[in-house]
Amino acid sequence: MEQKRKVKSIVSKILVGGISVLLADYLLTGIKVDSWLTSFLLAAVIILINLTLKPLMVILTFPITLISFGLFLLVINALVILLAAELLSGFTVDGFGWAFVFSIVLSLINGIFGNSLDSDS
Repeated sequence: MEQKRKVKSIVSKILVGGISVLLADYLLTGIKVDSWLTSFLLAAVIILINLTLKPLMVILTFPITLISFGLFLLVINALVILLAAELLSGFTVDGFGWAFVFSIVLSLINGIFGNSLDSDS
């Protein structure tokens, strides 16, 4: 029963995340998502990166994050977006600045929907 709930949670995160990606793509000119299917795949790839590589990046950059009062986590989020763009064809980002803005917009949209593409819950 618990495993069924986790699967539903992951599927709902991917669905809401995909819709959030489509909205952010509509709002930002430096981001290009080829199709709605790509947006859902992108949400899944971001979740996968957040589960695997992001914790390691956070640990390795902890001193910088501490000195910047946590603002360096925004840079890590932008790096996650750039990595996802490299891994997934059909999703392009026009540089680090657009990845940075995209990660902030995506976080805001997901916050409005009550969704998080991070590894918790």
